[in-house]
Amino acid sequence: MFDFNTATIIVILLFALVLLGVHVAIALGMTSVIGIYLVTGKWRIVEATLASTAAEAMRDFTFAVIPLFMLMGEFIGRSGAITDIYQAINRGIKALPGRLAVATVIGNTIFSFVTGVSIASAAAFSRIAYPEMKAFGYHKGFALGAIAGSSCLGMLIPPSVLMIVWGILTEQSIGQLFLAGILPGILLASLYMLYIIGSAILRPELVGEAKAFNNAVAEAYETPEVATRTHVLFSIAGIAFIISGVLGGIWFGIFTPTEGAGAGAALALLFAIAKGMRKKQLLEAIFSVGKTAAPILVLLLAAALYSRTLAMTGVTTAIQDFFLNSGLSPFMILGLIILVWFLLGMVIDSISIMLLTVPIFEPLATALGYDRIAFAVIGILAIEAGLLTPPFGLLVYTVKASIQDSTVTVTEIFKSSVPYWIIMLVGIVSIVMFPEIANYLPNLLF
Repeated sequence: MFDFNTATIIVILLFALVLLGVHVAIALGMTSVIGIYLVTGKWRIVEATLASTAAEAMRDFTFAVIPLFMLMGEFIGRSGAITDIYQAINRGIKALPGRLAVATVIGNTIFSFVTGVSIASAAAFSRIAYPEMKAFGYHKGFALGAIAGSSCLGMLIPPSVLMIVWGILTEQSIGQLFLAGILPGILLASLYMLYIIGSAILRPELVGEAKAFNNAVAEAYETPEVATRTHVLFSIAGIAFIISGVLGGIWFGIFTPTEGAGAGAALALLFAIAKGMRKKQLLEAIFSVGKTAAPILVLLLAAALYSRTLAMTGVTTAIQDFFLNSGLSPFMILGLIILVWFLLGMVIDSISIMLLTVPIFEPLATALGYDRIAFAVIGILAIEAGLLTPPFGLLVYTVKASIQDSTVTVTEIFKSSVPYWIIMLVGIVSIVMFPEIANYLPNLLF
């Protein structure tokens, strides 16, 4: 039964706490506790709800997917295999205009199949690709825009952390969501490369082709040692085996996403050891994943409690009824939802946006007749765009922090990322108009 006063209090209180800078997990927890108490009037029920939610979360093996996939990506990222592949791509497309930026997009696409974390891609390719592009006279903003923009693919191409979170929040098949992100991810990567090649042809100075190679700059920005053919082939074969084995096993039902994540982490560990990883690097990788994954799991626990609070107060049903009776068309309502995601992307991070909005927006979209899988991809793309949206733009700040170049401003990176943000908007519109882009592979294998 809908309680208007309680619903108003918990919604306003939640957003007020977030905007005041309270950590999202704490804001969700406080709001949930207050909401449950206002509905029931008994602290005993509040305590029981907290206990049952925490117990269910700890028993749910799905929560293990996130740290295990992150561990897989961390092991492969620290093995140096991505650097080997990036250099191979760079050498293989020498005749292509803007080849280093194109190689960055392709490399980030491959890296996305390994990590599923955009921040990891941004940090890695800022160190791998920027020195080489700088040495060859690329415009700084153009080079960093390509890195930041293509890093967004990490949240769309499996095994995406955002897809795992979406699947947990909406109780959808993570395997289906992984499949749904592949074609949209390839579409975005293709559009990114077309933009880079077109820019390189129209404005060759952006990619250093209007200048002679600058040896002084090349010495100032040391490029990674060129890998041998054997190292490159081993890196390609190793990553291809891990990706195809893990994702293929999930898609064909050989094992669950949790089992696949565990197998992937184990295979990645063996591969990294074969590539030369030592005990110190191994421990650093584990600690790095722990520091990143633990807050996400706490957030998911708080979000599960918040979802129960919304159900108890009837907020979700009330919002659905309001929009369904508003006279607005489904496209207009979808536009408002996407606008909210864009606006939230300016002030808070992607996972927090998802935790705050998906429990409300996903049932609304289903009631409007939108396909759940296509809407998931649309939502992830829209939330993902927030990673490039000022003033928060977490990817932009990650790139800035990783390059350690005081001559490049955050504003310059934001400006150079705008074309990639626009391409993401084109991707959203494409999936709205043609949901088969997201649904083709899931329908093929499920």
